[in-house]
Amino acid sequence: MENVGGGEGSAQAVDLRALAVAILDISADVKRKSHQETGVRPLPNGQLEILRVIENHPGITVAEVASRLGRQFSNVSVQVRELVTGNLVTRTRDAADKRYVALHPTGESQRIKTVLEAAWAESLAAASSKLLPAEREQISASLPALQRLASFLDEPA
Repeated sequence: MENVGGGEGSAQAVDLRALAVAILDISADVKRKSHQETGVRPLPNGQLEILRVIENHPGITVAEVASRLGRQFSNVSVQVRELVTGNLVTRTRDAADKRYVALHPTGESQRIKTVLEAAWAESLAAASSKLLPAEREQISASLPALQRLASFLDEPA
């Protein structure tokens, strides 16, 4: 078991395996349960991950997306083409260097992101209403640390 903060003087060890499993289970269940009610066309997980990278890093290149996700350039390129065809991503060539193509989310992509994030929040609200008040407070208090952890995981490999 990998732990963080388990050294002397530490208040409590974190079971990283349990944390990872909980995060993945929550993510899968939230996406599955909330997507059904949005009317938004479901995207394959691979495309959704690419789209989220582009939304978080507008102007990123296909090579940079592939690097961040640890995927083959050719596979990411095919999925980006599908996102462009679906009007979720635009490609912009650099005027100075025509080889450089920047990726940007479209207005439709932003609309879908807003709809999905609201549905995800509703799904979590319904589930968290079953928690004890102290448990909801613990989750609330941990949000800044989880957001910071996510930012470190988002860094290129």
